[in-house]
Amino acid sequence: MNQDIINGRQIHWFPGHMAKTLRLMETEIRNVDCVLQILDARIPLSSLNPEIERITEGKPHLYVLNKADLADPDITRQWLEYFKSAGAGCLPMDSKQRGKASAIKGPIEKELAALMERRRNKGMVGARIRVMVVGIPNVGKSTFINSFAGTTRAKAANKPGVTRGKQWITVDDYDLMDMPGVLWKKFDTLETATNLAFIGSIRDDILDIEELACGLLSSVRAIYPSQLLARYKLDESALELPPYELLQAIGAKRGMLISGGEVDTERAAKMLVGEFRASKWGRISLERPPHPVEEPEWEEDSDAAQTDQPS
Repeated sequence: MNQDIINGRQIHWFPGHMAKTLRLMETEIRNVDCVLQILDARIPLSSLNPEIERITEGKPHLYVLNKADLADPDITRQWLEYFKSAGAGCLPMDSKQRGKASAIKGPIEKELAALMERRRNKGMVGARIRVMVVGIPNVGKSTFINSFAGTTRAKAANKPGVTRGKQWITVDDYDLMDMPGVLWKKFDTLETATNLAFIGSIRDDILDIEELACGLLSSVRAIYPSQLLARYKLDESALELPPYELLQAIGAKRGMLISGGEVDTERAAKMLVGEFRASKWGRISLERPPHPVEEPEWEEDSDAAQTDQPS
């Protein structure tokens, strides 16, 4: 990511209720049987909150790559293999399709098999499974829960910060604790911050929308140039333009002109970011899984270098 393009200043958005949520998680984690962490399939690592990982460590854990219908299916398959190689349970999901989320019930029970066996041995057949549902803002937790339940049980909206307090939701043999979306205080890299901004996990009103749009154009044209050109009916020469000029070219194509024939770049930026989030550019994944460093053949007894992997 070009740091001069998108918010060279660091992005920070950590309202007081997020700190409260992390404290609440630390208190409530002892009251649940497992953790269901919702990630965005387009940016699995950037949407993996290290504070949530720390708090939930030691609990049976499942990851859901939500919004998989918006992501590149080939890249999503690579991510599933990545999480599997790290010993983590992981499933893709389009939770907007009612009933699809129910596919998670089997894997939850598989993760909790030992606990379930102990319960059966104690005659506790039918005891409810308590699941903490966690994730960053705007990743689709409440929509997932509503799909899981088959009805509207949790507040859902296409913007961050809708759920503000824990909600217990009972579905069949499950008690789901819906936690508010939470970020962390300082992002490790600018790429993480901008990826979160691209998908709407950071409130747009604290960002410069034109910088955001230019950063998005810079990222996407490097990995999906043909989809970008097709969406805005541009020729290949447009790919050589600086990001701001590319934004102007797109605005001109859409007729977003103001007095004097200049392009209304703010309007063009809002349109562009909105169309990306609505998947009108096609199925796009902004992150690829990191690849482990392979061990040299002549050092068979040495440990292979490993990349950071989810717990």
